[in-house]
Amino acid sequence: MIEIIQSSSFYEFAVLLGLAAIAGLAAASMRQPLIIAFILVGIIAGPAGAGWVSGGEELTLLSKLGIAVLLFIVGLKLDLHLIKSLGSVAITIGAVQIALSVAMGLGLGLMLGFGMTESILIAIALSFSSTIIIVKLLSDKKEIDSMHGRIALGVLIIQDLVVVLSMMGLATMSGGAEAGIGPALLQLGGAAILLLIGVILFTRFAAMPLMSFAAKIPELLLCFAMAWAILMAAICDMMGLSKELGGLLAGMALAGTPYREAIISRLAPLRDFLLLFFFLALGTQIDISSIGGQLGNAILLSVFVMLSKPLIIMGMAGWLGYRKRTGFLAGLSLAQISEFSLILTAMAFGIGLIGQEVLSLVTLIALITIGVSTYLLSLSQHVYEFFDPYLDGFERKTKQKDEQGKIKKNYDIILFGHGRYGRVMAGRLADMGYSLLVVDFNPDEVRGSRIESYDIMFGDATDPDFYGTLPLSKAQWVVSALPQHDLGITHQDPRLVMIEALKQNGFKGKIGVAAHETGAVEPLKQAGADLVFLPFHDAGERAVSLMTAKEEVDHTLPKAL
Repeated sequence: MIEIIQSSSFYEFAVLLGLAAIAGLAAASMRQPLIIAFILVGIIAGPAGAGWVSGGEELTLLSKLGIAVLLFIVGLKLDLHLIKSLGSVAITIGAVQIALSVAMGLGLGLMLGFGMTESILIAIALSFSSTIIIVKLLSDKKEIDSMHGRIALGVLIIQDLVVVLSMMGLATMSGGAEAGIGPALLQLGGAAILLLIGVILFTRFAAMPLMSFAAKIPELLLCFAMAWAILMAAICDMMGLSKELGGLLAGMALAGTPYREAIISRLAPLRDFLLLFFFLALGTQIDISSIGGQLGNAILLSVFVMLSKPLIIMGMAGWLGYRKRTGFLAGLSLAQISEFSLILTAMAFGIGLIGQEVLSLVTLIALITIGVSTYLLSLSQHVYEFFDPYLDGFERKTKQKDEQGKIKKNYDIILFGHGRYGRVMAGRLADMGYSLLVVDFNPDEVRGSRIESYDIMFGDATDPDFYGTLPLSKAQWVVSALPQHDLGITHQDPRLVMIEALKQNGFKGKIGVAAHETGAVEPLKQAGADLVFLPFHDAGERAVSLMTAKEEVDHTLPKAL
């Protein structure tokens, strides 16, 4: 049977895809990432397992294509406007997390008996978190645009930049092994300068005309994008740079065009399919016997990853002014290692910098941390509630005291949300002479929006305990003007959390909420909302008109809104 399968690459791929589909169904039923299933299939079907497949050149080629497409899509998302919008928060948290994770990981690697080179590569691999896993899970929970989701994504982008630099470093070391480090660095530096000049010229003069023409035919757009990505990867490889760098630069060259999202949407399924072969190929390279010998080290380093990253991120988030809930959920999201860790380790193994035992160790850590973090993220709210009593040290006490002092005065209206509609409502109410307190979940928004006409403070609408700190006794209204993307901090609807918390704190005034969709109107009315409005067009002005009307507010959705 084995001889028949190995007699044709087509038969091997048929077996691999069939096993991957079965394992994927099993993993999905157990709410596990498909990455784990695919690696296990490679181990089982590879030379160290049943020996059905040998992991030949065809499998290696497809895995390299998958990596190039992955980096191409990462590059498409790294346009200058996005990088500028990251702000100091993501850069600070990301840089500190990577630096501390590498330093502590290096120490642990040396303590466990690994050499300096091996310890450095292990430490770097442990410092990254899984973009694919985090984006998938946060999207499924509708938390991708929450505050902790945005912090996590910002840190991931910083990590992606660092991992690309690490891959470039490996390519440099690979070239330097043959020609000497000095000449290799000089050659690579010159090649990189020429390449960057070419990419800049292409972006400036050729990208838009070519993309505009290709976009007229969907099939041509996909073909052009793939050709550009693979061509750049091949050019970089021929120049002594890494294929990964070529894919990234190819994406960045097209990131500023209006066709970026169309390319990403068309390439995402192809990326996922090609990456399947990377993880299958990785599994075929793993020696099962070496995994057993590394089990103790893998468990120790997995515990380190799942504890150190959340602690570092919570500490930095608290220092920057975020509440413990935000820091905890952002840190919990990043408590695993990355698919890039596996790619980086596989590159190092391929050029002989590490041995089979390190490759197996990092892969085993990936299996453990990704599997455990998947469950932790799916139960993040319950996990937070369990640890909540022990997290007070991750909030800035002085900031809390300052906030408490500012809200001892009474207000006519307390408004949650300082986005587009919140600003309109706040400005209009302040102009009408109402005493107003605005609460927003973004410390940057709070620091940058203090004006004389009303007070603004930091607060989490999804934290029931926070409402006990508000001056509710004299307030006429408490209103939620939170935008749609802020409704995913937990599985609970923040509007319902607000209504229930106000009841428990004996609030006697009226409650207004933005519904965003008509299907939410009835549940909000039944929960106790006095005013429900759909935030479209001039809804902020109309909501203010209804709030300040002399007559009683009807419990039905106003037709005008």
